[in-house]
Amino acid sequence: MTNTTAAPARGLREFHDLDRLIALMTGAEKHAPAAHSTLDALWVLYDRVLRVTPDTVDDPGRDRFLLSKGHGPMAYYAVLAAHGFFGEELLPGFGAYDSPLGHHPDRLLVPGAEIGSGSLGHGLPLAVGTVLGLRAQGLTDPRVWVLIGDAELDEGSNHEAIAHAGPAGLEQLHTLVIDNASATHGWPGGIASRFASAGWAAVTVDGRDHKALYAAFTAPHPGKPLAVVARVEPKS
Repeated sequence: MTNTTAAPARGLREFHDLDRLIALMTGAEKHAPAAHSTLDALWVLYDRVLRVTPDTVDDPGRDRFLLSKGHGPMAYYAVLAAHGFFGEELLPGFGAYDSPLGHHPDRLLVPGAEIGSGSLGHGLPLAVGTVLGLRAQGLTDPRVWVLIGDAELDEGSNHEAIAHAGPAGLEQLHTLVIDNASATHGWPGGIASRFASAGWAAVTVDGRDHKALYAAFTAPHPGKPLAVVARVEPKS
């Protein structure tokens, strides 16, 4: 099936404007480092890679983005606002009782959000299920992206999802791991080796290098799911 979802309009905002948008969110936030660790990768995805726009959020042929690392959503909200999914006037209300922008994203309240998230370990299994559901409908062109934190890989649900996706050849599945050295457990050879051993295409890049992120996000990986491990500064 041909994907009819147009690529997002470019240049709606500039990357440097994200600092201003994040600064509008003044509600109590315990996970600011988690948010900032995702900022560059989210920008590159929405500005140059994902085939979804505010006008195509209900198009069956759109790409899907799932934020599993939902306990630090400020960067996500800023990027969505920058690309017109909702107005920036919502940002100052972040975390307020009557705001749609909660400390964990709610897919029923946040325009453009595909899942409600924040509890660790849910996003990657949901992404696997999303790809299987799209396949069942004959939709083989939409790509499914999920952003997870390295600490989420301590959760057994993610190991099951990794073990299934590789042998199943879920080429539509793309996992972005933000590695800020907060995981309790590790893997010989690094995080990418965990995915590669299960039959994934896997690469590690500098999570602040937009050019490297884009190259990794768009690299061919025929017959395999893709894992991109984006290393950022350690969590302080």
